[in-house]
Amino acid sequence: MKRFTRYAAVGAFATAVHYALLGLVVEVVHGPAWLGSGIGAAVGAQIGFIANRRITFAHDGPVGPAWIKFQSTALAGALLGMVIVATGVGWGLHYLLAQAIATLAVLVLGFSVNRMWTFGRSPELAATPAPGARPPPEDPP
Repeated sequence: MKRFTRYAAVGAFATAVHYALLGLVVEVVHGPAWLGSGIGAAVGAQIGFIANRRITFAHDGPVGPAWIKFQSTALAGALLGMVIVATGVGWGLHYLLAQAIATLAVLVLGFSVNRMWTFGRSPELAATPAPGARPPPEDPP
């Protein structure tokens, strides 16, 4: 549960940036909400990768493969979020309420995928700590 709390805290900051960019696109640029959602998600994903790699998962593996996996997960989450926002707005919801629903859905799915795939260790390596590795944060399976 501690790991999910850290993930949520990192996500809260990345989400604040995401929402700021969403509002900027909609309210200042007068662009569509789905575009603001996508731009915000892209920037938030970079913040999320850096912070989650260090704070949430204490990942000490290669950066490149983890970055690609994280970005793939973030892209899938952004696309899901954009669909949820477009659908919600199409149903008459305020764009921020639609974005809040999208954020909750992507938070839960993203944590699960990133924990198991992006920052997880392969079964062969899980039994042996990497040389110089920090112990992972405490969190029961």
